[in-house]
Amino acid sequence: MASIGFDIPEEIRAIRDAIEAFVRTEVIARHEKHDRLFTDPRRLYQEDGRICDEALAILRDVRVASAKLGYFNMCVPEKIGGAGMGRLAYYVVWEQIYRMCGAHHWMLGNYVVSHWAFGPSAVLLELTDQAREEMLAPMLTGEKTMCFGMSEPGAGSDAAMLKTRAVADGDGWRLTGRKLWITNAPYADYIIVFAITDPERAAVKKGGISAFLVPTDSSGFKIESVVRMFGQIGGDEGAVVLDNVRAEPHQLVGTLHEGFRIGLLGVSLGRIYNAARSVGFARWALDLAFEYAKIRESFDQPISEYQGVTFPLAESAMEVHAAHLMGLNAAMLLDGGHRAIKELSMAKAFSVEVCLRAIDRAMQAHGAMGFTNEVALAEAWKVVRTVNVADGTNEILRRTIVQRFLRGDTEI
Repeated sequence: MASIGFDIPEEIRAIRDAIEAFVRTEVIARHEKHDRLFTDPRRLYQEDGRICDEALAILRDVRVASAKLGYFNMCVPEKIGGAGMGRLAYYVVWEQIYRMCGAHHWMLGNYVVSHWAFGPSAVLLELTDQAREEMLAPMLTGEKTMCFGMSEPGAGSDAAMLKTRAVADGDGWRLTGRKLWITNAPYADYIIVFAITDPERAAVKKGGISAFLVPTDSSGFKIESVVRMFGQIGGDEGAVVLDNVRAEPHQLVGTLHEGFRIGLLGVSLGRIYNAARSVGFARWALDLAFEYAKIRESFDQPISEYQGVTFPLAESAMEVHAAHLMGLNAAMLLDGGHRAIKELSMAKAFSVEVCLRAIDRAMQAHGAMGFTNEVALAEAWKVVRTVNVADGTNEILRRTIVQRFLRGDTEI
């Protein structure tokens, strides 16, 4: 039964339903076939912390299969080879994927639709013709991937504090600096690097930052380490060193000195994605908890009869419903041409916090079972906990909301 009082466009509902079928046959089925690989970290990761070649090949297979059916590039702008479906479709589909996959199959589910941090998106809208032919084309087929090189050891929430430099060298540039927390960096074929090209303008935050798309096999590019988190023995985040890496003229993305706005576009896409996956994970967790409450008995009756168990779940259900509506609204505003800075900040921050509470309450409803690998709620909590920091910490988002109100944007 519908809980939203307005209609999602038929085109979006149709592709959501098609992707639901794809997830069942190409994602969940693949994951179950290779269950031991994806559930045993000792098999999944190599000694240096990188995902093993067998798993990477399966991830690529999911991307390629999705690209062939038109799902992978559904929200990539038409100008660069996608279907250009917009932000609402992006939100609706990601929410559905994460609700279906949950924490059991999320690793493969994450590659059904192109994510701005590893594949084609509006971030690459201003590529040169040569870069489109050489680098974008194999990403559109799912064969190759990229990573988003903005964050640095001293430039996280305040991305404008980056130190990486691009110094003119003949008709190109030389890139030198360090990047940290770069998703997909250990496996990417290309990296979009954000670097200072005009120090004076950058110092007063009036431009001076440019973007370059360069191959990761370039001389001087190095993955210093795989960033391990939450006690895992591996991961997909990397620490990157750029040592005099050559960037050719055709590898400049957009206008020289005006690359920071491209970076902010990526962050905006990330906030939609993270709001959607938080709601998806939260709905998955609540589904598990309510089903468990119906079958688990204590003192001769189902624990669903105890308000101490079910009322916290009801509280989360109310919060998740509100988060879902906030995310849909922000996506629709963006599709309508509005900047929606305040609304998107609200949706991302609220959705993540609501999701963490929902997962925690679902764990509590399960008792000790809630901590087991079998139920996977702990895995979901770890994934979503990182989102409290990714693409703008929730503190930064609150600061943004306050700034918008102080500037007169007071509609809520």
